[in-house]
Amino acid sequence: MSATVITVTETTVDPQAVTMAVDAAAKVEEYIAAALESGECESGAALRLGVRGGGCSGFKYVMSIDDESQDDIVFESEGQRILVSPECLPYISGSRIVWRSAGLTEGFDVENPNAVASCGCGSSFRIDPNAIGCSEPEGPPTSGDEVY
Repeated sequence: MSATVITVTETTVDPQAVTMAVDAAAKVEEYIAAALESGECESGAALRLGVRGGGCSGFKYVMSIDDESQDDIVFESEGQRILVSPECLPYISGSRIVWRSAGLTEGFDVENPNAVASCGCGSSFRIDPNAIGCSEPEGPPTSGDEVY
């Protein structure tokens, strides 16, 4: 069984789609090229977006350059592929990955419509468990709890 691929364009946006801004796509392309050159990944690698328990708000984003696995949901946006595990999708569906640069700080940021709170640095967030289909709200995950 192969991964599910969803191509996202300006005119057809799936509300669950994870998308990427043009400047973020350019940075992903740079990172993939560097990872290919160093032998850290194979041709066809893409950006993986996931979450894990931790951070000051309960969950934190995890990004890496990775190879596609058969269960992944693959979104195509701005010429780049974004890999998301099915377990992770409820936490980040509808999110947009952007590149922010302010002063001496730059990096990826996730604009997540599911987040009800986030920390000041933007790397961790909290969700409403009922909004993603959890019948019983659970306590915040620990750093060992991976949804990634």
